Amino acid sequence: MRHIVLLSCAAILSAQPTFAENATPWEERTEAIGSIKKMPRGFLGRAELDKLVKTGEDLFAAKFTTQDGVGRPKATAAILPTKARRISQNLFARTSGSDSGSCAACHNEPFMGGAGDFVTNVFVSEGFTNSDFDSTNPQFSNERGTNHLFGAGLIELLAREMSSELIEIRAQALRKAKNQNESIRQKLTSKGISFGFITAHSDGLIDLTELDGIDSDLVIRPFSQKGVMTSLRQFTVNAANHHHGMQATERFGTRWTGELDFDEDGYKLELSHADISALVAWQATLRPPVKVEPENTLWKEAALKGETKFDDLGCTSCHVPALPLTSLQFDDPGIFDVAGTLQSFQVEAPATYDLAMLEWAQSLPRNEKGQVLVPLFGDLKRHVMTDNQVDGFGNELMSQRFVDRNIFITAELWGLGSTAPYGHRNDFADLHSVIDAHGGSARKSRDAYLAASESEKSQLIAFLRTLEIK
Repeated sequence: MRHIVLLSCAAILSAQPTFAENATPWEERTEAIGSIKKMPRGFLGRAELDKLVKTGEDLFAAKFTTQDGVGRPKATAAILPTKARRISQNLFARTSGSDSGSCAACHNEPFMGGAGDFVTNVFVSEGFTNSDFDSTNPQFSNERGTNHLFGAGLIELLAREMSSELIEIRAQALRKAKNQNESIRQKLTSKGISFGFITAHSDGLIDLTELDGIDSDLVIRPFSQKGVMTSLRQFTVNAANHHHGMQATERFGTRWTGELDFDEDGYKLELSHADISALVAWQATLRPPVKVEPENTLWKEAALKGETKFDDLGCTSCHVPALPLTSLQFDDPGIFDVAGTLQSFQVEAPATYDLAMLEWAQSLPRNEKGQVLVPLFGDLKRHVMTDNQVDGFGNELMSQRFVDRNIFITAELWGLGSTAPYGHRNDFADLHSVIDAHGGSARKSRDAYLAASESEKSQLIAFLRTLEIK
């Protein structure tokens, strides 16, 4: 129990609640905030990790109150700490935010940590110049659905390994160009995914014009619909401010803003380094979705044929069934976080935990090299998703973090059977409709699907429906 609301004496005695430190029983404060006094560091054993994860779960489920610091009257939703032009008149606003008192209020399908229905859509705007807007017109913001978080730790680990490999390819090309005194055109490939080419020149300059689906720094950012968030830590710090007005010290404290109460709501130190670490740990350890074998014989037979058809139609060119992961060791903070999110070199030692010690990790398949095969059905790469004839994903008017409006990261399909509706703004009610909306890079596969027989289409859908969160 996190909050007390007019309970009977018997209920209070039987529930035996605990309260925030120094709080009286009737105060409406979230117990989990500040319950871990020091940021975790070094290798965490199972007991230490379990405690951290439990705190993160409590924070994710908590309904933050004004006594915790919810709301941001003098700050915008911007990733860069930005003062609002005027004090917001409302604590919550569905458009400009803050739009929720709880993480779980949106991430709840099929249960906590999952996705959200259309009703939980959020409005993403950089928020540098506007504090309030009450229109859902796309000229003010991009409307986005809520993604599920299951398997998120594995996704971040894949992105880290791939980023490291691509950066090493760049370094090798530069060394070769210098040693041979000639330009070297080098293909950028990691885990079988191609990100185009770079050309290294002998003077140390690099031509990046042939990059494909990745930023110029060669860091893969696997989170958000556009693929612009590097880590769970960055995602958490951003979301806490945007959606709840709960501001993390590592970005909104004195180090970056010179203030203890940047949003001027009267509450200082709303989320500590340790609070963010706990939220990250809970998300990073969420088990991945699975492929469920249907009990219905006809469905089972159709799904088997549909999995083959999924490959035949070319869907696996982007929705790669599995990517190999060398290490299950998760470090927080990580090595690729940007300024404004705590970075590994800014702490004495990051918290390190091995996902291999979790029960669900034992069931993950491995290849002949001993690498874990992460069944994400994705490629962690951005693609153009519209063309002149098919533009179902082309409703946005604002670019996000310099990513063009019609470019999105490949959606991981694991969990698809548990997370309808579909699309980046949850506006496709069924799988047939969202497949039909694929244009641009996916146009060939989409056309092949539409040209297939009705039974083949049905088989493909039967397969996709087996990708569930359990």
